[in-house]
Amino acid sequence: MKNNMLKYLKIILPTLLVGGILGFSLSHLMNSESNQSSEGPNSKIESHGNLQIESSANLQIWTCSMHPQIRQNEAGDCPICGMDLIPLEANTSNDPLVLQMTNEAVKLASIQTTIVGNRSNQIVKNKRLTGKVQADERLASSQVAHVPGRIEKLYVTFTGEQVNKGQSIATLYSPELITAQRELLEALKLQELNPKLLEAARNKLRYWKIGKSTIEAIEQNGTIQETFTVFADDSGIITNRRVAVGDYVNQGESLFDLMNLRKVWVLFDAYEEDLTTISIGNQIEFTTASIPNKTFKTRITFIDPVINPNTRTASIRTEVNNTHGLLKPEMLVYGNLSTQLKDKVQLTVPKSAVLWTGIRSVVYVKLPDNHIPSFQFREVQIGETVGNNFLVISGLEPGEEVVTYGSFSIDAAAQLNNQASMMNKNVLIKGNDLSIHLPDYTEATPLEFKEQLLNVSEAYLSLKDALVSTDARLAVEAANKIIEAISKVNMSLVQDDAQLYWMEQLNSLNAHGKNITSLEDIGKQREQFDFLSQVLINTIKVYGIPHDTLYVQHCPMAFRDTGADWLSNEKEIRNPYFGDKMMTCGVVKITLDKNYKNPSIQQTPKSPTHRH
Repeated sequence: MKNNMLKYLKIILPTLLVGGILGFSLSHLMNSESNQSSEGPNSKIESHGNLQIESSANLQIWTCSMHPQIRQNEAGDCPICGMDLIPLEANTSNDPLVLQMTNEAVKLASIQTTIVGNRSNQIVKNKRLTGKVQADERLASSQVAHVPGRIEKLYVTFTGEQVNKGQSIATLYSPELITAQRELLEALKLQELNPKLLEAARNKLRYWKIGKSTIEAIEQNGTIQETFTVFADDSGIITNRRVAVGDYVNQGESLFDLMNLRKVWVLFDAYEEDLTTISIGNQIEFTTASIPNKTFKTRITFIDPVINPNTRTASIRTEVNNTHGLLKPEMLVYGNLSTQLKDKVQLTVPKSAVLWTGIRSVVYVKLPDNHIPSFQFREVQIGETVGNNFLVISGLEPGEEVVTYGSFSIDAAAQLNNQASMMNKNVLIKGNDLSIHLPDYTEATPLEFKEQLLNVSEAYLSLKDALVSTDARLAVEAANKIIEAISKVNMSLVQDDAQLYWMEQLNSLNAHGKNITSLEDIGKQREQFDFLSQVLINTIKVYGIPHDTLYVQHCPMAFRDTGADWLSNEKEIRNPYFGDKMMTCGVVKITLDKNYKNPSIQQTPKSPTHRH
């Protein structure tokens, strides 16, 4: 019965359409001075020059589950992928932010969703960190010579050797010490006459770090020592030996550099975006491959106030007791930082739900209470990582259902359908002039960038001419030239928001250009040409062109009367969507030259009268 109905529709539809057209034409001629028109609740009137075509809302429309942009009045195969067309549900949305998919398409794309909700204020955030063991700079010291003299013997001889406080490290011959001893013995003989002189001689030796026992031995024996032993002032390992046997050193000159490792620093690197949740006192547990099966615990004592410009990280310092010497400088460690977010109730979204494009984050939200599965494009602002989730700053509400698996399939379908997607933020809704929503970078854009953009449009015109000639092979060649011209555009010529906007348009231009190169059917090429044209038109409006003049032309009958635009370098209409079938169908909508500016006020321009 279904097949009979289709045959019936095939027979009766042409008759109805012809009758409708003739009826409306006659009505228009009889009422040429009247501006009134009848519009029923189940009808849609579309203006086409001097004709008005009424399409019944009761007719069955067929579409493709994977390519919802396909609309046909009868069953058949999808012209893009070859799948069987399915009936289109009655409540199809025209919202460019909402992509509708059939249940079959949802199953094929394996789409999965998750309901997001409030999390309690006891969110624990675990962050994996890497770091290194470093010596505690505060425990570094230098062993110096307290008296000038010549090194006669060294008791520590290599870097890395352990030195303990009070240990003998060198023997020194010092003529100044010999003179000081003679002064001491002479003062000792005169102590009854001048006791202060004796005390001054003793103090001179004390200031040179000569021990009390050594001074007493000199006084008792009455003999002068020719060499003296130098004792270590502190404990540590030798990090730098500065003298050798036979060297003459001055008072205060360094003999060895020492580093005490009884306590060490463990320095971790934290990315700047994570610093807001890290504070002094947070506990970090860490391990190192050098000491398996042992976990160390420590707390943050210092956060570097300066960001490393090369790694975009800040150093986080912790301190660890190392009395057994297990941790050694330059050891690689792996830490786990646990922080608890207590300030307010937080909303989180799974990481797998978020698509990234430049500085924007995008999710797809499944709309509730829709008979047809509908997914809304939504930009969100996300915060810190919490396990396998992101904290949501804005863009989502508790209870909403987000796509966690299959987002790329939805986004790809939206892009092919010229709807909002992560690579196509500024969507051109057919029938409306959205120039008022486009940014204006014409003044800030360098001339060189505009010239490179004009080269892209020249390659585009070759593609347009190929479609006018209905030559699929030439269209593929021209699309390759467009891709080549796009690759030569130097995005570094524009900065900040202007550069980000170009990156978004670049992806769309490349995607539709490459799609054309992979197609052999002229009808499918024209569909991609439509999307490519919309992106390029917007791009030229935003950045401007340095010279020449381009015309935005429009055919209202393209793609089953939904209409389509294209660019031309001449006013004469040569329609790329119909070729010889309707070569002159179309009008000039906008003239683009070096002085063109996007409209500054929100108004809908009147559609110009077109001709065939």
